[in-house]
This record gives sequence, structure tokens and C-alpha cells, in this order.
Amino acid sequence: MSASTPQLEQRQSPKKAALASFLGSTLEYYDFFIYGTAAALVFPQLFFPEGNQLVATIGAFATFGVAYIARPLGGLVMGHFGDRLGRKNVLLLTLMIMGLASLGIGLLPTYGQIGLWATVLLVIGRLAQGFSAGAESAGASSLTLEHSPEGRRGFFTSFVMTGYASGMVLSTLVFIPVTMLPEEHMMTWGWRVPFWLSVLVLALAFWVRTKLDETPVFEDDVKKEKTQDAPARLAIKYQGLDVFRVLLMSIFSVMQTILTVFGLSYATDQGGFERAEILGVNAVAIGLSMLAMPACGMLADKIGRKPLMLSAMIGSAVSLFLYFMALGTGNIWLVFMATVLFMTICYSGFNGVWPSFFAELFATPLRYTGMAMGNQLGLVVAGFGPMIGGLLLAEGAYGWVPVAIFGTVCTVLAIVAVLSARETAFTPIKDLGEPYWRAQRDQVSSVTIVTSPTTPVA
Repeated sequence: MSASTPQLEQRQSPKKAALASFLGSTLEYYDFFIYGTAAALVFPQLFFPEGNQLVATIGAFATFGVAYIARPLGGLVMGHFGDRLGRKNVLLLTLMIMGLASLGIGLLPTYGQIGLWATVLLVIGRLAQGFSAGAESAGASSLTLEHSPEGRRGFFTSFVMTGYASGMVLSTLVFIPVTMLPEEHMMTWGWRVPFWLSVLVLALAFWVRTKLDETPVFEDDVKKEKTQDAPARLAIKYQGLDVFRVLLMSIFSVMQTILTVFGLSYATDQGGFERAEILGVNAVAIGLSMLAMPACGMLADKIGRKPLMLSAMIGSAVSLFLYFMALGTGNIWLVFMATVLFMTICYSGFNGVWPSFFAELFATPLRYTGMAMGNQLGLVVAGFGPMIGGLLLAEGAYGWVPVAIFGTVCTVLAIVAVLSARETAFTPIKDLGEPYWRAQRDQVSSVTIVTSPTTPVA
């Protein structure tokens, strides 16, 4: 019995890690995206002065984007401790920060009650959300990857972003009944309920993560490291190009914020669709992507990360144009098909693969920090995508074209980064982050040569 127990635990660890990452990501992104929905639907009226609706909407989108400024800081700070002290405890802390920040936003007074202070407090709450989210994806990806067996890393790590999709679905579904309330109720207490409900998800996710062990590869590779250098310094010194590649690939995420946040506002304000219609379409498409992402992760274990990433990026760029064209028809079924094409079929190839691909580019001692730095700096562009879309939006039926072109430019940058990156799917986990390990071997060799005794002259 005792001999089989370690084997049983080894088989269960990937599943436990995937479940913990799924639930943690569900909470993080539920909280993160209920803000985006509220920013599109109610925050312009509640937290900004009355007057110009366009200015208020752009202001609300700007507060949505503010979180992406805090995300790199969260990734840098929490990544440092995650690479030094362990993934698990840092990820528990990120859950607490996100849950408390969201609860606080749900309790805020409005602009009509306390004036500008309402906007200031809203921004502070959003910054706290961003700080937490900046640490979540890299930490959860590192933890799940390091618990996964060889040949299945893509599959298990895909559950990080499956949790992301779950959080988006929940954040969308919870707002559908809110939008059906009478306007007065929705604007007073209805919009607050989704923020309050985050406490329930927090409790479950926190409990599951407390049951998870630290990763074996972290115990082996990091705790034996004697260097006192900060992981961020090591990442820039030895894997700076990989940090930059992850940054460029992460910019591609602007495509999703354009569709789900800017697209929601555009569809209701310019397209004449009902809020509940678009929210329902988004919820179904994102829900279907929860099935597609693990399938993409599994496929990436067979054929490699890069082919799927490239296909997803090209397909998403094309389908974004189709989405806006569908909005112009006024036909909700065409909008539904375009949304499924983008979110479920194309974008899932990116979302299901990048958690493993980004994490695999880095060596274990700097994986959390290196991935977080590049990922979160790139996501700054994605965070301000809805605001940039509002600024680029032109007059007329094809006023959306500059917005779609902006998304395409970001896609091209991401494609260049993918093409220049190493294929990592078939590399053993101990050998990932080859530039770092090569530098360590070179240092050991140079020290050996310098300290070797010289042969005495006869």
C-alpha cells in the first residue's frame, strides 16, 4: 500500500493542479470581466459626470484599461516571490486580493453620491484587480505545467485558460438578468450583485488550492539554486529575447477585448441590438470554447505549439472583420455564427496553447517572472483596446474598419514573434529555457578552467 501511494499521488497531481488552476482562473477572470461588462453598460452613467455620453464611455473603458497598467507590476512582484518561495502560496494571495477588490467595487458609492471620489475609488479597486490578475496566469501556468507529465503538458495547462473562459461565461451570464431589471433597479443595486457573488467562487478556489502540493521541479531546480540575483534580472540577462517574444504574442489578446468589450458597446449603441442578446451570444460562444481549448492543448501536444498558434492568429484576424460585418446586417444569427467562428474555433487555438507555450520558453528558476513580465506588458495594449477602439471609431456604416485594422496590426506583430520562437512541445521539462541553462553551463566551464591546477614544468 505504501509503495503505491506515491504513484497514486503522482497520477493525481496533474488533475489536482489543473482543477486548482481552473477554479482560480475562473474567479480571477469572473471578477476581471464583470468589470468590463459593467464598464460597457452602467459605469459611464454611475461613475462619471453627466453630459457627453461618448466621453463617459471612453472614460469607463479607460478605467477598464487601468488594470492592465497594474498587471505588469503584479506579475513582477508576485513572480519574484513565486520563483523564490514557491508557486502555491503566491497564488493563494492573488485570490484574496482579487476577491476583496471585487467586493469593494460592489460596495462603492456613485459619482452622484460622493462626486469625483467615486471615480478615484473605482480606479483604486481596478488597480488592485489588475495587480492580482497580473500574477495569476503566469503562476497558474507554471504550477500546472510543472505538475504535468511529459507529452501532456499542453492539455493540462490549457485548463488555465479554460478557467478564464469559465469566468467570462459566468461574468456574462450573471449580467443577463441584471440587464432585464427595470433601469432604476439596475442602476442602484442590480449591477452590484455580480461583484458580491465573487465571494462564493473565492471560497471554493481558495480551498482547492490549499490542498495542492508545491511542484517537484520547483523543489529540485529552484530550492537548490544558490544565486541571489532577482529572477527579473536573470530573465532579462539570459532570456530577454523570450520575454520580448511573449510580449509581442500577448499583444494579440487585444483581439478579444475588442470583440467582447468594445464590440458589446458598439453592438448596442451603433448596431441596435439588445444588451441581453449580445451577452447571450458571447456567453454561448465562450462556453463552447471551454470544450475547444483542452482539445487544442491536446492537439498541440501532438503537432507542436507553433502551428496552432499561427493558425489561430490568422483565423482570428479574418473573423474579426466578419464579426463587424455581421453586426451591420442587424441579424442576430449572423452575429452568433461570426462570434462562434472567432471565439470558439479560431481564438481557442491561441487561448488553449499559450499557457504552455509561454511557460515552456523559460527555465524553471525564472519561469514565473519571465512569463509574467512579457505577458503582462503585452496585455497593456489589450487592456486599452476598447478605449483605442472608441477613439478610432469613424462615422458611417464602416466606421469599425479602423478598429479591425488596429487588431490586424497587433496580430502581425504576434505572428512574427511566434515564427521566431523555439518549438517547445517535445522538449523535456528539465531542458526548457535552453538559453538560461546554456549560460549556466558556460559559467561552470569557465570557473573550472580558471581554477584548474596548472601542470608543473619539469
